[in-house]
Amino acid sequence: MASANVKNALASKADKKEIDGKKEPKTIKDWIKVMEPEIKKALPKVITPERFTRMALTALSVNPKLAECTPKSFMGALMNAAQLGLEPNTPLGQAYLIPFKNKGTLEVQFQVGYKGLIDLAHRSGEFASIQAHEVYENDEFDYEYGLESKLHHKPVLKERGKVIAYYSFYKLKNGGYGFEVISKEDVETHGRKYSQSYSSKYSPWTNNFDEMAKKTILKKVLKYAPIKVEFQRELAQDTTIKTEIAQDMSDVEPENVFIEADYVVEDGNSKEEK
Repeated sequence: MASANVKNALASKADKKEIDGKKEPKTIKDWIKVMEPEIKKALPKVITPERFTRMALTALSVNPKLAECTPKSFMGALMNAAQLGLEPNTPLGQAYLIPFKNKGTLEVQFQVGYKGLIDLAHRSGEFASIQAHEVYENDEFDYEYGLESKLHHKPVLKERGKVIAYYSFYKLKNGGYGFEVISKEDVETHGRKYSQSYSSKYSPWTNNFDEMAKKTILKKVLKYAPIKVEFQRELAQDTTIKTEIAQDMSDVEPENVFIEADYVVEDGNSKEEK
């Protein structure tokens, strides 16, 4: 298969001490140049190798720690973003490349941002609308679940106070709808429990908490939405580490994550790494 050929080419080049008579690349920038033929085969038509390289350089500029990660995991994460059509580590908030220490080795984890999640939902063609919002303590807000569920939010224009909750809703093109509400405290509990990058200084949980909270509630409400298999496959790429390049990155098995960049995880307990 073509994807297998791309994957084998990456593995073959990565394992050689010399490539095409030259020394093995030492930097991620060099790796991108060496792997350009394989990258070009796997890129979607809307993204050129030149744009892919710009995405890589931007990500490295925003987070220099990425340069210390393994080149294969960096390119795997970047290719994941490219194939999903999401710009990583930019103010758009579509996706993030996060450094993780996995079995003692720094690798790159790919994460979808909440705006990227909304983009993917709209591209699926099933949603007329899908949104997520913060609720502040002085807003007019009310909701009710049940056979006659309701959701009402009227933000005040000033002095809104602190964020106390988040909610998301969707409306399908066929008229179906759904919504979910979560308190800020429950978001914090969820993040600490399920995100290995929650306490990392490189994590969007640290730098963009509200965005990650909205992503959390969006993923929750999407569990009840009738979404297509392709959209499900795209959602499954979130929080993965991959060290191979393929023409369909959803076919690549992710690595198991054991240790994050700033915290060592032992027997379920986290301690700060010195």
